[in-house]
Amino acid sequence: MSTLAFPAQRVGDLTITAISDGYLNAGLDFLSNIDTVEASRMQREAGQEEPTAVHINCYVVRGADRTMLIDGGAGGIKQWGGHLKRNLSLAGIEPTTIDTVLLTHAHPDHVGGLMNEAGEVAFPNAELVVNRQEMKFWQDDGNLARASERARGNFLIARQVFECYRDKLRTIDEGEVLPGIRAVPLPGHTDGHTGYLLESRDQGVLVWGDIVHFPHIQIKRPDVSIAFDQDPSLAATTRSRILERVSSDGILIAGMHLGEPGFARIKRTRGEYGLHYEADA
Repeated sequence: MSTLAFPAQRVGDLTITAISDGYLNAGLDFLSNIDTVEASRMQREAGQEEPTAVHINCYVVRGADRTMLIDGGAGGIKQWGGHLKRNLSLAGIEPTTIDTVLLTHAHPDHVGGLMNEAGEVAFPNAELVVNRQEMKFWQDDGNLARASERARGNFLIARQVFECYRDKLRTIDEGEVLPGIRAVPLPGHTDGHTGYLLESRDQGVLVWGDIVHFPHIQIKRPDVSIAFDQDPSLAATTRSRILERVSSDGILIAGMHLGEPGFARIKRTRGEYGLHYEADA
């Protein structure tokens, strides 16, 4: 079958491809430490025609006879996204060939696409890998009881996904989870929010999950958090720390809400971080 080109990078012996699941909308009033007028101005100056649109990326990693998926998109839950399956097909990737799903965290726009319309596993041959603390948080009945009505639905979605994959579910902490792939704790957005550092032949890329939702705002202003953050203060601290690391070390980054180009580098100029999208390898 013919395939379409999607943003991709070579990392040594690995190929990582950004596969879009589509968009969700989040009002700029969801942001804290910035007013909506300033946020709107920053979006316009960055050329964002739809200032409240938040892109949803997933990433396919291929190499060493494996085909892995990092996050599963929203799958149409809450009318968010829902294009992953079609775009995987356009990229020439069948769901049955995915052998591992690495989860950054269990919010609906990251796990919704792991189930099909019938509530069954969308990737029947895949092991689901999730941070131990992340799973513990969503499975805790006390956390569920304290959750708002909106958040309660998120708990039920996460639990349904964990139940669907229970026979092929592996919990992890930090460190190597597969050859050449290390889990990196990035707490704040959720309890067990996890990035994945892919390294091969002295090359690397950090898939940083939800470090940002509005990259053109939050990279310049790391103090700006969003209502989706479980611990906004800790999320801001983690964001500042990781921006310093990737800019200082020149690490290629990928992010679920980074935008359709999928890959970028962060450069610091006159004390301000800037987003520079990376051309395909």
